[in-house]
Amino acid sequence: METGTIAPKSPRITIIDALRGFSLAGIVFAHMLEHFAGAPIPNEAVESMNPGLIDQIANAFVNIFFRGKFFALFSFLFGLSFFIQMDNADQKGNSFSARFLWRLILLLVIGYVHSLFYRGDILTIYALCGVLLIPFYQIRSKWVIAVMALLFLGLGRYIVFSFTNGDPLFLNEPFMPDSEKAAQYFELLKNGSLPAVFQSNAIEGHMVKMEAQFGIFSRGYLTFAFFLMGLLVGRIGLFKNFRERSALIKKSWITGLIMFVLAVGGMIGVFAALGPDSQFDNWLAMIGLTLFDLANVAMTIIIIAVFIILYKKRKPHMFLQQFAPYGRMALTNYVAQTIVGTAIFYGWGLGYLAQVRNSYVFLLAILVITLQVWFSKWWLKRFRYGPLEWLWRSATFMKWYPMRRK
Repeated sequence: METGTIAPKSPRITIIDALRGFSLAGIVFAHMLEHFAGAPIPNEAVESMNPGLIDQIANAFVNIFFRGKFFALFSFLFGLSFFIQMDNADQKGNSFSARFLWRLILLLVIGYVHSLFYRGDILTIYALCGVLLIPFYQIRSKWVIAVMALLFLGLGRYIVFSFTNGDPLFLNEPFMPDSEKAAQYFELLKNGSLPAVFQSNAIEGHMVKMEAQFGIFSRGYLTFAFFLMGLLVGRIGLFKNFRERSALIKKSWITGLIMFVLAVGGMIGVFAALGPDSQFDNWLAMIGLTLFDLANVAMTIIIIAVFIILYKKRKPHMFLQQFAPYGRMALTNYVAQTIVGTAIFYGWGLGYLAQVRNSYVFLLAILVITLQVWFSKWWLKRFRYGPLEWLWRSATFMKWYPMRRK
């Protein structure tokens, strides 16, 4: 086999682009309603963002249906895209492993620059965790399922907790809403200059992110589990013949619904037992966090299944298909929405952090999504790739791809 050759072109699976665009829209809502803080927000600021009932409803709606679900959906699609690229190369008798590793290094660079603006960046985590996907491509599905299940069931969290007893893994003190560090960072975002934000995010921001990803909140372990889910779905070819997989899709959303009800019920019971001042320094709290994660996993499965069901119907298809160009330019749009969002909320820009009620921010998120969807359609009528997609692809294969359509 040749190593590092260009993966062969194959017809795009449009539903994947549409689902990716749909997931990106959910991320806009999640990031906008946290005012692009990318860190715990002091309680008094949260209150100023949600002064009325309609604001609280908007915030609760995003918490229930978007936050924690659409990052998961985005992660699932990353694993699926990995499989498609590797499989396309295999079909030609080539290996894409070395090229994919180089692609991840480039993504790490892009993600690091992005993280200077917004410490909630996920691209650096994708680049780091994505390296582990490469050996999993060759592992039999039953073992992939076993690892995925263990990660979803909180294995990473339990191992970390057994060593730390709930203490921070990467920080000297917890970075919580009521902590001094959270207040200092919030003040920096509200009044600091762009260089000051960059300086804070360059190193400290990554330590805070590593704590959230690989400490007891274990988002990074979940991210990799969703990568594996995408890999498995790619193996069974669900999106290639989704119109003929009605039984599997129906089974998926029913299973997801049952799992969601059980997880939420268990979570409510656990945190009721812990009381209103519960701390994350005991095993019962760890179980509660795992049940919370399982509820998000279940909701993600439901979203995927319902999306496919609606995509097969004529009228919903016409609406959902609008997200396909948006999804094809996901990297460009993800970075662009951060620059726009931070310019609106941070002190180096308009300085509206915690100054605008969340019912208005919810409408602002819809506006951002609408404009980005329109721009993506306009751009792709004239160009083959989004700007960052073109740069990433050209650097991956070390050749300049034609950009403008003839």
